[in-house]
Amino acid sequence: MRILVAEDEPRISRFVARGLKASGYTPTVVDDGITALDYASSGDFDLLVLDVGLPRMDGFTVLRNLRELGSTIPVIIVTARDSVEDTVHGLEGGADDYLSKPFRFEELLARIRLRARAVGANGAASAETASAVLEAGDLSLDVRTRTIAVATDTGTRQVELSAREYSMALMLFEHPGQVLSREQLLSRVWGYDYDGASNVVDVYVGYLRRKLGAESIATVRGSGYRLVA
Repeated sequence: MRILVAEDEPRISRFVARGLKASGYTPTVVDDGITALDYASSGDFDLLVLDVGLPRMDGFTVLRNLRELGSTIPVIIVTARDSVEDTVHGLEGGADDYLSKPFRFEELLARIRLRARAVGANGAASAETASAVLEAGDLSLDVRTRTIAVATDTGTRQVELSAREYSMALMLFEHPGQVLSREQLLSRVWGYDYDGASNVVDVYVGYLRRKLGAESIATVRGSGYRLVA
């Protein structure tokens, strides 16, 4: 799924682009409204994440022009403006969804997946939408109950997860055996309010290891972590 991200704040655009790439999408970033309109109306993209406060042409004007041109590309507006009037303006102007800053990447990702299902983008969504249970070795993550079943010699042990633990586990289960960097995990689970110097990823890997088993998540020195499949 090809996603156009129209955002003029580099910190946020980098955060969103990294998270989308880690989730299997193909993002393209533009930083002004005129370029956003040009790209979005080309037919080369499946979805537009649109900031309202863009230079050269604001997001509401981009959206209005898109709809006047007959473009049906799904649009998720992302903005620091969170008044009811702005929300109504965006939705009545043709937006499919509206997300206020600051936001967690998981929230944006959920809205993108919802739009992908709505337009029938088969294969574009992540493994969470394709299957209710993700498996890796002796572990099974149920995305409906947000629990992990651990197979043991004496049966199956159910593990409850906190919201952050679940978000991290989900990304690991979506990429079993693949090395994920601390930066990928940080941007996906915690968003752009955390920087690369934070050790919060290591802390939560420790939490998951205590619940799932010390050997369940391998450390790849200098690279990151991988779920042992």
